[in-house]
Amino acid sequence: MNAVLVAVALSLVSAVAYAAAAVAQERLASRSPGAGTLRLLGRGAWWWSVGLNASAALLHVVALRYGPLTVVQPLGALTLVAAVPMGARMAGRRVSAVEWRGTALTLLGLGAILLTASGPAPDDVLSVPEALAVAGATAAFIGALSRPGARPGLRHAAASGLASGVASALTQTVTVAATDRTGPVLSVQVVGVALLVAAFAAGGLLLSQTAYRGGLGGPLAMVTLANPLAAAVIGLSLLGERLQGGPAGVLLALAGAGLASWGVVLLSRAAPTAADPAGDDHPVAAVLALEPGSATAEPALVPRPHDPGHLTPATP
Repeated sequence: MNAVLVAVALSLVSAVAYAAAAVAQERLASRSPGAGTLRLLGRGAWWWSVGLNASAALLHVVALRYGPLTVVQPLGALTLVAAVPMGARMAGRRVSAVEWRGTALTLLGLGAILLTASGPAPDDVLSVPEALAVAGATAAFIGALSRPGARPGLRHAAASGLASGVASALTQTVTVAATDRTGPVLSVQVVGVALLVAAFAAGGLLLSQTAYRGGLGGPLAMVTLANPLAAAVIGLSLLGERLQGGPAGVLLALAGAGLASWGVVLLSRAAPTAADPAGDDHPVAAVLALEPGSATAEPALVPRPHDPGHLTPATP
């Protein structure tokens, strides 16, 4: 099977797992808006989301071994596309016309990008100095985006997408360097870059958890757009990846990116947020059985007949 097709197939499954994890994180954030990270560590539902993220990341790593960053990373937009039918099904509603339009535009744009970005399996890697330079610049950007101020949800989401995109680019260096058989598997380059990957992946996860306190749609759309942008910059500038078709290919890729971005914006506007009445029926709440028993509300208390001094649970 063609290497790019393998990368695309793995990316599709990875996107579905990332979508489930994102919704799980958003549900936790909306139910416990003031909970800190340490408090979340004691919740089984949070670890479910971590497990989903880890599974998606593993599939993503394998995809990066078979396909270039310019192919694999844009497919991350399918995370938001996958969340739409999942959310509609779990909420017992139909997918709206806006959601269908957003899905169609996103898929059409991704198709255009794949036509121009499809290339051979990756064989170039970042040197240790290049990896350290990328890590330092990324850390500075993340620090600026994470500062206190207005609209922390979108800024934290942008920082999360940036961290995840850089982690993917560094991951490709680890996988290629460890499997090309030109040097030891546990070389200084592989171990050092792997540590950077772990740091950025964990940072991206925690930043997204903070971002989802303001809802799912907008922050997830921002993560979806920032992630492939960061990875594409690294792939095109440092890893020797190229777009196919010359100037026409560049224009087609830009048009595809514009269509995909507009589709993501439409999906983010249509997706339920924590403030929406349908938010409690958001996808994966039932799939993961988040917080068992939390869906059962405390019964209302009403005065017992002929005895106003006592309260008893109301019956349906």
